[in-house]
Amino acid sequence: MKRIFATLIAFVIALPAWAEIEIEEVTSPGGITAWLVEDHSIPFAALELRFRGGTSLDDPDKRGAVYLMSGLIEEGAGDMDARTYARELESLAASFNYNAGDDSVSISARFLTENRGEVIDLLRTTLLEPRFDEDAVERVKAQILSGLRSDQTDPNDIAGRSFAAMAYGDHPYGSEGKGTLETVAALTRDDVVTAYESVFAKDRLYVGAVGDITAEELGVLLDTLLLDLPETGKPIPERAEVQIEGGVSVVEFDTPQSVALFSQKGIDRDDPDFFAAFVLNHILGGGGFESRLMQEVREKRGLTYGVYSYLAPKDLASVYLGSVSSSNDRIAEAVEVIRDEWARAASEGVTQKELDDAKTYLTGAYPLRFDGNGRIAGIMVGMQMQGLPIDYIATRNDKVNAVTLDEINRVASELLDPEGLHFTIVGKPEGVDG
Repeated sequence: MKRIFATLIAFVIALPAWAEIEIEEVTSPGGITAWLVEDHSIPFAALELRFRGGTSLDDPDKRGAVYLMSGLIEEGAGDMDARTYARELESLAASFNYNAGDDSVSISARFLTENRGEVIDLLRTTLLEPRFDEDAVERVKAQILSGLRSDQTDPNDIAGRSFAAMAYGDHPYGSEGKGTLETVAALTRDDVVTAYESVFAKDRLYVGAVGDITAEELGVLLDTLLLDLPETGKPIPERAEVQIEGGVSVVEFDTPQSVALFSQKGIDRDDPDFFAAFVLNHILGGGGFESRLMQEVREKRGLTYGVYSYLAPKDLASVYLGSVSSSNDRIAEAVEVIRDEWARAASEGVTQKELDDAKTYLTGAYPLRFDGNGRIAGIMVGMQMQGLPIDYIATRNDKVNAVTLDEINRVASELLDPEGLHFTIVGKPEGVDG
């Protein structure tokens, strides 16, 4: 059975990008909504459950509780301890994956059609009857604490924590979702139960399903799996007030190479100018070796192996981020070049050729995202959480192609803020004022 499942997984991953994906909205008899893409070519399906809120639901002195809880969900359920649970999942040739981020907790399930009923029963027990045994709590806590100790010596993690504290302050985004050594060490089983009750509720649920399942079958599955969840969970926090001021902050760290995280205020996903900003970022720093930053910082000056930027719109705040690393004696020059390119794009905009090339790449690469049932299920759930229409996949490239030169250059002048660009540098940079 395991060999058959592995073969099916390999086949699904190797499927070519879908030229056209037809999404159907399904509402179960009990009123639970999901998006479905039917594909009966192989007896396999993927189910994605996502609950809005994520690690941002933690109380300030309980940071890491939701993350810890997500790591404990599969450590036993009902009358099964962790070992028995793992054997049962393996015997069904299924996989469950759990992830906790700032804005959501997700559960990804993959299963064969012949085992669907048993898999859903197991997943239902997981959701409704998690054990959170004390020995499992302590074991998973120890694993997280080990990871946090390792993070304390990683310049990238240090830069991320320093940036978050500056940008988001006391908001949950302002501290590590995995928690700190102090908060995680103090977490108890009661805290894990509270986190579980905060997250898993129907008022924040989004579902995507792809594969060998019909709308009628999915409706029954949804009610079996989810109808007994609580109606409401913990309230979602208020939006964060992003506080980013231009300049440089230095975190001293003994390393021959400095890491710089650069940031400014961003743009929300539902902003009318988002697509223009998205294409602009591809040209400026998101387009790999063809981006302006890579050309200027790496190719022309050899200051780094890599530099990139990206829009980061979260549920409760939006920022514009980038990263570069360089030797301590050259990081100051890298910072200067990035700031100059930011200013040049803001004042001069981009060229028609750059815009055309970006459109060609972005529209051509988009179908490659749909390379398997699980990926498609995850994309559909993300679309729901972002409030995108059900036909977004079919119309997304049209939105990219609709961006004009005048529009993108207006957005460049309004969005890009070279004076407000902040560099958080971790290392021992030379020639940089902290």
